[in-house]
Formats: sequence, C-alpha cells, structure tokens
Amino acid sequence: MSTTFSKEEKAAMRAAAAEAKAAKEGADLEAACLTAIAAMSGTDQELAETLHGLVAKHTTLAAKTWYGMPAYTNGDGKVIVFFQSAAKFKARYATIGFQQDANLDDGNFWPSSFAVTQLNAADQKRLVALLEKAVG
Repeated sequence: MSTTFSKEEKAAMRAAAAEAKAAKEGADLEAACLTAIAAMSGTDQELAETLHGLVAKHTTLAAKTWYGMPAYTNGDGKVIVFFQSAAKFKARYATIGFQQDANLDDGNFWPSSFAVTQLNAADQKRLVALLEKAVG
C-alpha cells in the first residue's frame, strides 16, 4: 500500500487549507461553492447544479466548498452532503456523499454515498427524500 498522496489528493488538501483560511476571513462561502460548480464541465456541472438547486429548495443547509468540492453544512458548520465530480479523481461516475452528521442511520447498515451519472425526475425525488432525512 502506497503511503504517498496522489496529485489529486494533494490538491484537495491544499483546497481544504485555503477553505479554512477563507472561512476564518469571512469569505462568501456560497460564492466559492458556485465558483467550484462553474469550473466543472459537462455532466459533472449539470449534476452539481441540480444538487445545489435541490439543497437550496428543500433544506436549510448552507453552501460552501470542502476539499474543493461543493458541500452543504448544517447550522453547526458540519458537512452533511457533498458532491465529488467524476473528473476530480478521474472516476467513471460522480459521487453524492453524506457525512456522519447526516441523519441517515437505518439499522446496522446503510449507504452513505451514491454513484451518480444522471439525475432524472425519479432520482431527484429520491435525493430530496434523502436530503430531508439527512437534515431531519
């Protein structure tokens, strides 16, 4: 097992440090999120825009970036849900992930991230239900 970080992982760590500094300096975190989405292309951008719109419409989560990715936090500043583009780590699909503060617990075993290649109406409905449960 390699103990070195990939170029993408190093970039994500630099982004996290810059985000922490920006937050301390009172930067517009939602603008940073929108800038991160605008920097994406194709399907990644469409998916991130859709997630952003659903989060804004159906939750009270606040937008920011997290390791350079669009992310959404609760009132305590804890990341609840994030978007990872396929291009960021050269993956074949984007990921919508939920962090440990999301209220998605369901017995002893539940998903915390989802591979996503598109978000049709049925997918969006399912995602809204997950978002509402996550913040509920």
